[in-house]
Amino acid sequence: MTSNHDYRFAREKMVKTQLIPRGIKDPGVLAAMRDVRRDLFVEESLAGEAYNDHPLPIGHNQTISQPYIVALMTEALELKGDEKVLEIGTGSGYQTAILASLAHKVCTVERIRALMVKARKVLSDLNYRNILFKAFDGTLGWEEYAPYDAIIVTAGAPSLPEPLLNQLADDGRLVIPVGNKYSQELVKVIKKRGSFVHENLGGCRFVNLVGVHGWKE
Repeated sequence: MTSNHDYRFAREKMVKTQLIPRGIKDPGVLAAMRDVRRDLFVEESLAGEAYNDHPLPIGHNQTISQPYIVALMTEALELKGDEKVLEIGTGSGYQTAILASLAHKVCTVERIRALMVKARKVLSDLNYRNILFKAFDGTLGWEEYAPYDAIIVTAGAPSLPEPLLNQLADDGRLVIPVGNKYSQELVKVIKKRGSFVHENLGGCRFVNLVGVHGWKE
């Protein structure tokens, strides 16, 4: 097992070689990527690969996204520190930790209960206290705490799920991969007085967003 000291260097190297050269500039995002221990969110046998430039399996046919994609999606949310964020797809909890470092409150929804339970334990052990968890169909959002200043979806959708658009606050940002099952475009949607402005952030590939407003299993 590599020492924590080595992982600090690995995080620094990840930021300097994978994120900054690709245009990630937000100081808060870069600081969170430096601080959050990605190695704690993967299987122990994969900890040595945690800071490499690719996704990793986390079980249940799900993955932890490539560090750059995590940084890109987080930066696109434009978090300043006072936001309420909805995350669809808790997964390993790594993206959740990054969001919780940057926002006031994170509501995270995960369809696969076993993943949610595991992520909740890791995040609790790391002393995050601004996260609410729900095992549920993420394509329906989380109505109870709406509206959200930012919504992030970490699985590929066939189209924009209407409940998520409805749960977005005015001037809110939604970042979501949209496309077919094999490739998607990362889309940023900004809600402006009830209408939506779209921006394409580039190609990507995610696991499928399964649910009423997503793909069928």
